[in-house]
Amino acid sequence: MTQPISNERYHRPVMVDEVTAWFAPAATGWIIDGTYGGGGHSRALLDTYHDVHVVGIDRDEDALERASSTERLALIKANYRDLASIVGTRGIPDHVDGVLLDLGVSSHQLDTPDRGFSYHRAGPLDMRMGRDSDSDAAEIVNSATVSELTSIISRYGEERFARRIAKAIVDERPFADTASLALCVADAVPAPARRTGHPARKTFQALRIAVNDELAGLTDTMAAVFDLLNPGGRVVVMAYHSLEDRIVKRAMVERAVGCVCPPDIPVCVCGASPDLKILTRKAVRPTSREIEANPRARSALLRVAEKVAT
Repeated sequence: MTQPISNERYHRPVMVDEVTAWFAPAATGWIIDGTYGGGGHSRALLDTYHDVHVVGIDRDEDALERASSTERLALIKANYRDLASIVGTRGIPDHVDGVLLDLGVSSHQLDTPDRGFSYHRAGPLDMRMGRDSDSDAAEIVNSATVSELTSIISRYGEERFARRIAKAIVDERPFADTASLALCVADAVPAPARRTGHPARKTFQALRIAVNDELAGLTDTMAAVFDLLNPGGRVVVMAYHSLEDRIVKRAMVERAVGCVCPPDIPVCVCGASPDLKILTRKAVRPTSREIEANPRARSALLRVAEKVAT
């Protein structure tokens, strides 16, 4: 069988061995790769488990153009938040044995200036994960008020100099490219704070999250994913910053606890029972060897949970 194309120059998958191992119980079932990207994780699953079927989903047409559907790999252009409407169609069963979400931006998106994700390279202020999205970063940067920009940069970037940056952006706009915006942000950050990492990193992260509505999409998805799993099925999620990881952790804990009664009620009256078991006591991080080989893996946080019968 022709294997799906996996191009490390497009995206180097993170913790691929760990991800593959966690899905061992789904070796003869269906796994949804909700963030297909360069296809590295999907290829590893198909190569390791010869009876598994993988559904690769991505909202970025650039990712899907580099691979072809095969007998055991179905590719679908969609947002991972639409998973609930995808299962049960196109030959995919109503319930699956695994769901993978790798929430990072692909190397291809970061390294392609035209995508507008990078603060290192000049490109248009885009930052859309899918090119068919309605708004882009330029719209936010060039039209939002100081207060709105402050809120975005502070909330999504956890940037302590958010107001200084927002005011500098409004004072110097309009911006047409990422390089000029990154320079503006860097100039707005006090000199001592520029010594640890690129000063525009958090602002660019915040704008990307706002453009793609990433946190709301993740919250909606986590609420639905557990219901898509067969008993014994597993969900594996890799987050790359604390905002994402908190959402993933909270969603897993809520389903693993079950009871939704107010904490001041001494006896459970809701009758809800847990239907999820958390398999990673704390987030798993890449090995030092992997980080040395792929520095972009440094911030990855992997969590795994398993559906249990109720």
